[in-house]
This record gives sequence, C-alpha cells and structure tokens, in this order.
Amino acid sequence: MVAYICRTCGVQYAPSEAPPARCIICTDPRQYVGWGGQRWTSLEELTSEGYETDLRSLESDLFGIGTKPVIGIGQRGLLVRSPAGNVLWDIPGYVDQDAINQVRQLGGLRAISASHPHFYGAIVEWSQAFDAPIFLPEADAAWVTRPDAKILTYQDQVELVPGITLIRCGGHFEGSAVLHWAAGAEGRGALLTGDTITVVQDRERVSFMWSYPNLVPLNQAAVLQIVERVAACPFDRIYGGWWGRVVATDAKTAVQRSVERYLRSIR
Repeated sequence: MVAYICRTCGVQYAPSEAPPARCIICTDPRQYVGWGGQRWTSLEELTSEGYETDLRSLESDLFGIGTKPVIGIGQRGLLVRSPAGNVLWDIPGYVDQDAINQVRQLGGLRAISASHPHFYGAIVEWSQAFDAPIFLPEADAAWVTRPDAKILTYQDQVELVPGITLIRCGGHFEGSAVLHWAAGAEGRGALLTGDTITVVQDRERVSFMWSYPNLVPLNQAAVLQIVERVAACPFDRIYGGWWGRVVATDAKTAVQRSVERYLRSIR
C-alpha cells in the first residue's frame, strides 16, 4: 500500500494498492491537471530522487519549511513556536527524517492546520510523526484526501494555543482560513495567510482570487467578508504562501489599500 502524492498539487492521498483514478484537488476548476496528464509519486520515490527539506529561520520563533526542489504548487510551510506549543501551518507535500529531527529540536508540534486544501500536502505524515491533532474547517471536509482520526473540524474560529488563532475567512475555498499570531512581528501581530489573502509580487499589497492558476477573481461580497473577519485582529505583517511573499510592515494598511484597488478593478 502506497500513500500516493499528486505531482501537480503535492497533496497526499490515503494508502492504496494503485494510484487514485484522479486527483480531486487538480480536477476542480480552481486548480488544473498537469499538462503531461495525471502523475503520481510517493515520499519514498521523492527521497530517491534527491528531494530534501529546506528549513529557514524567518523571524524570532517563526520558521519556514520547504523542499528542494519544490514539489507541487511549491508552497513552504510555517512553524510558529510558542511557550504553549508549536503550530505548523500550510504543509509541503514532502517530509523526511531530517525535517522531523529539526522540528523536534524546535520543540515538536502541538497542532497542525492549513489555509486551504491546495496546501494540505503531507499533513497526516506530519501528524503521525508528532502525534499532533490536525484542525481543518468543516466547510472543506469534502476535500480531505487522507482521512485520519487526528483530524478535528472547526466552524469559524479556534485558538490552537494561547495567542495563535485560526480564523475561517472563506473566499478561495469556503473554508479558506488565516492564522493570527499575536506575538508575531515583534509583538505587533502577524497574519499567516497562504492564498486566502495572497501577497503579490511588489510585496506592498495583497490580492484575492477564486482560482489563481486559471485567473478567476473573487466577487466583491467574498472579498469584503475576508476583510471583515480579520478586522478585529492586530497585525503589522503578513506571510503569504511562498518564500519571500511577505508584507513586512504596515500590513493592515496594505490590506485596506489593496481591497480598494481590487474593488475598483472588478467594477
């Protein structure tokens, strides 16, 4: 039995004797099947191909976890360290013993979650390595490709450990979420957003989409809902889903400017 991983999106499936007929993530119109057709791999195969973990310190008590070379969509995860336990956010599609050892040295994991199904990656592998619960929104339960007893669902908001809170915003997916880290940005607060609020290339603004690869925008109501659900959170910094996608300071103002520009454009 092999826990197959889709090569296009990097999401792992439940162990099976043969690869699934299709990847439900990639055949959804928000994503796409690779131009070479549906292709599968596994952790063992990726290891044999020379994949390895890329762990970097991003600021005090925040670490990025990616892979070299990248797999799937290429996101890197984020590990938030806190006195009450560490939280892993947005999961790459690869994990090896080196990654597990490094995270153990940082204090292990108390909880795991993700912004949306495209970034579920090898989430169950991480959970099993640290016996850590996985928190996913009830609204996106149909997108879980590897069911597991450690998966716990939430509705709109849940504090994973003191000062680190999941907030469901909707938009890209109905369950799309952000992670608010109160101690981030030297105590000014940080949002970890994945694709829920995406940091654009100039890193001075953000944007919103229903489908990023297929360039389908969100409607006004969805964008305003996202902004409303993070309005009460103090934050000065935003970490998007990839290396370097960071609004380093004055992020709350950047969101407001971005929303105004976005709404003008879609009107």
